[in-house]
Formats: sequence, structure tokens, C-alpha cells
Amino acid sequence: MFEGSTGSPRRLRVAALAVVTLVGTQLALGLAAPSRSTGTTPSRPSTQRATALVSQMTLDEKLSLVGSGVDGVPRLGIPPLVFGNGPNGVGNGEQGVTAFPAAISLGAAWDPGLARTYGEAVGAEAAGKGKTVIGAPTINLLRTPLWGRAAETLSEDPFLTSALVVPEVQGIQSQRVIAQVKHYAANNQEVGRFGGQFGEPGVDVQVDDRTLHEVYYPAFRAAVGPGGAGSVMCSYNRINGVQACEDAAHLAALRTFGLQGFVEPDATLAVRDVTAAARAGVQNFQLGTVASIGPASNRGQAEAKALADALAAGTLPRAIVDTAARDILVAMDRVGLLDRPAAAPKATVSTAAHRNLATRISTQATVLLKNTRSALPLQRAVRSVAVIGDDAQAGFQHALNGSAAVLPGRKVITPLAGIRARAPRTTRVTYTSGTPGTVRLPVVPASALKLTGDYYASTDWTGTPVERRAVSTLDFASEARTPLQPIPGTSARSARWTGTLTPPASGRYQFSLGAAGMSRLTVGGRRVASTDTEFMSGIGKWPGAPDLSSRGSIVLRKGHPVPITVEYSSGLSISGAELHLGWNPPSDELEQAVRAARRADVAVVFANDNTGEGMDRDTLALPADQNRLIAAVAAANPRTVVVLNTSGPVLMPWHRKVASIVQQWYPGQMGGAAIARVLFGDANPSGHLPMTWPASASQGPTASPPAYPGKGNAVRYREGRLIGYRWYDAKRQRPLYPFGHGLSYTRFRVGRATARNARTGGITVTVPVTNTGHRTGAEVVQAYVTPPAATGGPRQLAGFARVVLRAGRRTTARIGIPASALQIWKTGTQRYEIAPGTYRVAVGTSATALGSAVTVSR
Repeated sequence: MFEGSTGSPRRLRVAALAVVTLVGTQLALGLAAPSRSTGTTPSRPSTQRATALVSQMTLDEKLSLVGSGVDGVPRLGIPPLVFGNGPNGVGNGEQGVTAFPAAISLGAAWDPGLARTYGEAVGAEAAGKGKTVIGAPTINLLRTPLWGRAAETLSEDPFLTSALVVPEVQGIQSQRVIAQVKHYAANNQEVGRFGGQFGEPGVDVQVDDRTLHEVYYPAFRAAVGPGGAGSVMCSYNRINGVQACEDAAHLAALRTFGLQGFVEPDATLAVRDVTAAARAGVQNFQLGTVASIGPASNRGQAEAKALADALAAGTLPRAIVDTAARDILVAMDRVGLLDRPAAAPKATVSTAAHRNLATRISTQATVLLKNTRSALPLQRAVRSVAVIGDDAQAGFQHALNGSAAVLPGRKVITPLAGIRARAPRTTRVTYTSGTPGTVRLPVVPASALKLTGDYYASTDWTGTPVERRAVSTLDFASEARTPLQPIPGTSARSARWTGTLTPPASGRYQFSLGAAGMSRLTVGGRRVASTDTEFMSGIGKWPGAPDLSSRGSIVLRKGHPVPITVEYSSGLSISGAELHLGWNPPSDELEQAVRAARRADVAVVFANDNTGEGMDRDTLALPADQNRLIAAVAAANPRTVVVLNTSGPVLMPWHRKVASIVQQWYPGQMGGAAIARVLFGDANPSGHLPMTWPASASQGPTASPPAYPGKGNAVRYREGRLIGYRWYDAKRQRPLYPFGHGLSYTRFRVGRATARNARTGGITVTVPVTNTGHRTGAEVVQAYVTPPAATGGPRQLAGFARVVLRAGRRTTARIGIPASALQIWKTGTQRYEIAPGTYRVAVGTSATALGSAVTVSR
């Protein structure tokens, strides 16, 4: 339910609250997974049917199903397993689909009902494209805001993530598509996931057992238990020294959580030993393992052969193959794939309803971080608006990079297009980029560059160079696209070029550095840009993905040569050697933006970061010259609004100088329409932060190397259960914006809460909420529980309710805190338990804006 819906206010409130209460009840009771469409337990035992089918299969058919399943078993009516990426829509370069907002938007919406609707839509599009398994949702927690896939997940909090994954999974599987939740587990960074060097063991996550069970397992527990997810994708990393996909105890925990389906590993390097993985509990190998490095056609075939060889050698019991085949069929039966064959794939599955849903999700997820000087919403009295920023048009960052990228089925609506379409006729809208943006820049020409390169067979510039040569430009890509493909024209895996750069004009030069692997650019003795990525999408690696590049700038004098060094290593590249060095000579773009801002009633600056799979950010600063742009515009116009299209938190040196700050995340193909609704007040912003926004790079639990990115390819989760806002609370650090924060164009008053023990084993909280402003709006009322001191547990989110109210109206919000939110993991008994004692429940509108508190004894 969203702000623009029709119907009585009381009906809106009841609908919004009922969804949250239902999710809490399911999590508390561990209800059985839903059937194909009714949400009830299947009437026919899927295990019985699957077992009967397995008994009719030949060994080759079982191995084919476990190896990949892409062929199905036609003679028994078993359809193919067809995998597709899907956290943000149907990926893999499929055409005619909807590019929905990045998944973090669902986290910011705090609305389980919306998550269910999204799940139904993406499930329908996946089914329409012939997919029977979709890799979604991504439910790894945002342990560090530097994580390159921050926009692909839901939040930093186990409870919020759990509350949203259950309905999303149910929505996906209602469309006869298996939801494969990922990546199990403690997969919270990209750095080191393929090893210190490509093919070495994945990063070793060193984490204690209680933290695993109370922080990193709960969302998976919810997904496969009450959510009924039919599949789980295990991750690349190691956990306490053991590869996650080859850890029998780790995978066995999924069965205790309620998994009735199969485990599949992430692509290729998640499994280093097929037999060990099968013995540990991996049951399908469609995405490949180290055994199938090479042509994609080998995936599944190599694994089936490895399993057959292990059976013949007696190192793999036949029962493991039978159980794997059975569990795959259980998942297929529970979503209805065994009862009705999939329809032929359609050319176009995106619909007007789905595009409207994409607009709705982005609108509801937009977070108003700051609003002063009556800058927002834009009123009719505003006669002129200056839209500024490359992100507002050509460089619009509507999606993240990597496997979650989606190719928009229709034209992307940019912020500029959305604003121009919505602005009153009496309002003049002007546009200037003010910056060359964050995409790759034109290659540095030979006329300015003089370089000599030393080329090395190693990936770390060690040993004697195998070659030395002069070059005039740096712009190359590997055509073969194999992980070990050397620098084109050489046998080298790393190189260092040194020489001089002679600028043709005086002023500030922007540089872009794009690479698959590691690269560093030093100009005039100063580090200007650096990268550490697994691939470079600018050459089309992920259809629908934006460019990936690192940006920096430096002031140079015309005709004065400066020393330049470029270092490159193909290192962890999964697409061979790729490197691009670009620049943008001095221009008057910034001055044009300042002039436009000075002439307008309001200036709206759009800014973005640049993230994706296979990389982590090395800084929370906005890339390129966007901070300079925002500061200059704010100095020219006190009514400056900043809209951020970022994966998550960024540092804001200009924070006090601007009137309003709006966080829109990566809003999908309809992002321009959504932001126009918010800016002009057609929709009242109601998003709340699903993560803590640090005030500086030194804040948070992962601000030191042992905690992130690790040392010696091992990362210590030394913060334990103090993830996200829990760390800030315990360490008394004051963030820039707390978890759960979100402003509105109206005001709400949250009254005194009451609480009582519920028959389900949880706690029921009631609290009066009043809209004291002048507009209809939505508030997210949050309940945080502090357990008995003897448990050593931190204060944490345990329930919430999204309340929609008309101006001047009042209601009573009912928040169901499930028993699972009160449980702790007892390492001695290896069980979840609720400790006796006094529980303190505080209610408010963010992790730091907490009003009344009440205690409940257990």
C-alpha cells in the first residue's frame, strides 16, 4: 500500500499493519512453506512424489539432473532447470524485461507487502522468459558500506532482511519459479572472493558460531523456513578455513532451518572439489565448478562425469546422488513445475503494470535525508529549476553492475526527462551537466602521452620483465575473455608504464581508469585513480550494466610535461586483460552549472557512485568531481537540492551547505518518473534507511584492515554481533544518519507504547501514531529490543509497522515481535533459545530516535 492509494485511511492502515503482523507470526511459528498459489502447505507430500520419480530414473538421468538439470528428464515429465539471475529483474541480457529498482530499494521501503508484489512480478517475468530457477533474492547483510554489491541486497539488519525475504520468496514461487536465495553465508565483500590470486582459496571469514547463527543465518532461516525457498546458493568464501560449499555442518544447518529443496553453488570457483561438495550437501552444479573452467557447455557435464567417477571409485555413496535428485524434484514439485509444463519463452514480458510497480517501488523507497529552507516539495511558486549533473541524463546510474544488471525492455526515463514531463508549464527547467560524470572518458591521445612499458609474466610486477616497449595509448581488451588471457600482444600478466604527460591546456584534467584486474594511475607524483575489479563492463560484459571506472582529477599547466606512471595487473580478472586510460581536458562545465544555479529559483544536482559485482569501493567519497560540483552550486544557490543515485552511504563534505538531500538508490528504468513525483510532492517521501550512514570513513565496525578487507586473505569478524547500527550504539559513535532514518513532508507523533507477551511466544507492542502535519503520509514505527544483560545481546530491531495516515488522523499501530527475534544461539546445546529475564522494548522512528520504552518479563 502506498501514499497515493485510494480508500479510507483506516483500511490503508489495517492493510499495512496486517502484512507486518503476519510476517512476524510466520517467523515466530516457523510455518510450512507456501504451496503454488494458496500460501498453505502442499496437499500432496512432495517428498513422496519425488522419491517415486527417482526410483524410475536411470543413473545417467540422475547424474544429468544433479550435474545441471538443463535437459530435464522428458520421458518422466521432468522439465529442465533453467537458471536466470534476478535480484533486480530478469538478467542475463534478456530483452523485453523490466529493469526494476535495485533490491536495496525494497529494504528502504520497509514494506513486506510491496516485497511480495515485487516477487510476483519478477517471478512472472522469469517464467515468461522460460526460467524455472531465479537467483534471488540476495540476502547477505551489508557488513561494510564499501561492499560493491550493497545495492543488490536488502539491509544491514538480520530482522529487516528476514521480514522482507519471506514475502518476496513467496511472491516469486507463486509464479512456478524456484527462488534461489543467495549467497550462503557471510559473503559480505568482493575483495578476495576468488582468492588472493585467481583460483586460490576464497577469502577466509573468521567468525564465531554465535554470530553466524544470530546475524548471518537468520535471513536464510526465514527464507527456507516460513518463506519456503526451494533452493539456496552457497558462496565463494571460506568460513573458518573451510570452503562454504564444501562445509557439511554449514550446509546441514539449512535442513534444520526447514529447507525442502536443493543447494547449488555460486559459479565456478565456489566449488574446488566436486566430490567434497556433493558429500557436504551441494546437489546441483549448473553454474559450474573448477572442473568446468572453459567453454560454458562444459558446465554440468564435467560435474556429472566427476560424480560418476567418484561413484565408480567408491568415494561417493550412491545415496547422495539419489538424495540430491530427490531434493531437486521436491523443489520443482512444491512450486508446481511437475504439474504443468512451462510455456514457450516470450519476446516481451515487461508490462505497463510492472513498469508502474517499478515507479512505485522507487517512489516509496526514496529517503528524504534532509530538508530545510522549504526547498521541497517544489511548489508552483518555483518558476525556474536548474537540473545539474551528468547523472541526471546521459550518465544516469539506474542500476549496478554485474550479474544483477538488467537490460531495460523499454527506454530508461532519466531524471531530466521525468522532471520536464512533470513540471508545470509555468516552470522553466534548464539543464547542464557541470561534470563529465563517472563513465569512461575518451582515451588519452598519443599526442599527449609518451610511455615505455615493462611487461612481467607474474601478476605482481616481480621477476625480470619479459618485454619492454614504447606505447602511445593505453586502451586494450582481451577478445578471448578467459581468466588467464594475457595483455594483448604479449605473454605478460602485469605491466608498468612510465613516461610523461604533456597537457595541451592549463586547468583541471579529469582522468578515468577502467580495468579488469588491478590498476593504478599516478600523475605528477600523486595517485589520481586506482581500480581493483574482476571485469570491465564497458565492453559489454553485462548487458544493461553501467560502466565501471575509477575517476580522479589534477590541475596541470599547458606545455609542462609531468611524470606519469600506470601500473596494471590482470590479477583477479575473470575476463582477461583489459585496461582503458581516458581523460577530459579542462572545460567550463562547472562554470556553466554555477551560472545556471544562480539564475534559478531552485537547483537540483544529481550525483552517483559506480559499483557492482566483482569490486568493492575503496572510498565512501563521491567519485570524480561531483563534490566540487555540489559545493560550487550550493555556494551559488542556497536552495540547492542534492539527489543521490548511489548504492548506499557516501561522505558529504557539503552537507551543511545544501538545503535538501534525497537518497534514491539505483532506481531502475522508471527512476526519472519516480523522482519527479517526490520532488514535486505528488508522492510524500516515506523511505527509511536500511543501513547506517557514517559521518566519516573511520566510523563503523569495518574501518580497520583486519576487519575489512582482511589480511593474508583472511577477514576477522571481530565485531561479532555488533553489525551496523549495533556497533554505533555500543561504541557511542554518532552517525551522520542512523539506521531507520527518513523524513517526510508531514510530521508524525509516536505516543507511549505498551507491550505484552503474546501466545505465539513473542511480544505484542501497541503504540498510538498521529499525523500532526498537513499532508497524507507514511511513517515506519520501529521496535528495538534489549535482551536481559546476562545474554550479552545488543539492542536490535525486532519489529516494525508501516503506518499510512491522512493529515490530522490518529491510529494505534500494532507491532508483532516474533519469538525468533528474541532467541539467542546457545553454543553449548546448539539450539536457539529465549533466555529468561526482562526485555526492554523501545519504540521510535530510527535506531537513535527512540521515545517511550516498556519492559516485559519472560
